[in-house]
Amino acid sequence: MYRLLKPLLFRLPPETAHDGVRRLLRAAQQSGLHRAYARNYLVEDDRLTTEAFGQSFSNPVGVAAGFDKNAAVPRALAALGFGHVEVGAVTAESQPGNPKPRLFRLREDEALVNRMGFNNAGADVVGSRLDDEPLPDAPVGVNVGKSKVTALEDAPEDYRYTYDRVADAADYVVVNVSSPNTPGLRELQGRERLAAILEELRDAGETPLLVKLSPDLHRDAVADAVDLAEEVGLDGVIATNTTTDRPDDLRSPDAPQKGGLSGAPIRDRATEQVRFVAERTDLPVVGVGGVATAADAYEKIRAGASVVQLYTSLVYRGPAVARDINEGLLELLERDGFDSVADAVGADL
Repeated sequence: MYRLLKPLLFRLPPETAHDGVRRLLRAAQQSGLHRAYARNYLVEDDRLTTEAFGQSFSNPVGVAAGFDKNAAVPRALAALGFGHVEVGAVTAESQPGNPKPRLFRLREDEALVNRMGFNNAGADVVGSRLDDEPLPDAPVGVNVGKSKVTALEDAPEDYRYTYDRVADAADYVVVNVSSPNTPGLRELQGRERLAAILEELRDAGETPLLVKLSPDLHRDAVADAVDLAEEVGLDGVIATNTTTDRPDDLRSPDAPQKGGLSGAPIRDRATEQVRFVAERTDLPVVGVGGVATAADAYEKIRAGASVVQLYTSLVYRGPAVARDINEGLLELLERDGFDSVADAVGADL
């Protein structure tokens, strides 16, 4: 079905197509039709179950932040076979994001470039939705970012406000200091500023807390951030966010667009960072970047990722992507003699 719809969707501007898909998922979720999806997309097998940062996952494939910014469709996404859903990024203040166009398909490269700018309805709206609407059985994480209008020195209080509004309903919270699309945000990855934010949130509650790092950080900075995560007592690390770098072999005419690059071109770089982080810490690692096939997911798992996330491949591969990856993972586990996904985590370290 998606093979038939994809050419039609790709005739629309990317953000228009995304909004249309989200509205359809929202309608299916509100009507209860999303429950029928599970029969087609959910792969149920104990070998796929795994645990990380205090959560149990029926399978290791999740939706990355960015697809469902306002927590509108977590049940519909879980019904597509995903083992967890991360919503957001959510900021304390509602904000429209950057001017359009701000999302670009790099079709020849199976990639996206976005400069969305944390467009979202704000912590009060998203927090109320999470509190008031049913959530899926799968873990739901909330990615939190800094409001654009907030000065860097006031970031800890800004993050704290969002955390307080969403943490009770969230299964985990992710501190996003690595998006390239909010001016100055990546400066918060420096040790002193990052420590102030993480300590503020660590003291705020018991919800598992993770930090999401940029693939553009120098290895020394990554190591410093991981060491800080351990010192503060975080529960995990997400590697990675999008990159502002552009590989020389990109073929799409939209490759020079400003923003964060995601998808196939960053797969290897993201896996390298997963491995680097996993070699430095016993904290669970979430692997993100270029996951489109079972082989992609398996590579990150063997490199040390307890679970993986995707977004771009949902655009290019369609709603069956989680099912296809999970079915392929079972074949790979059997081929290599692993009894479960958990047994394969870090096999290549």
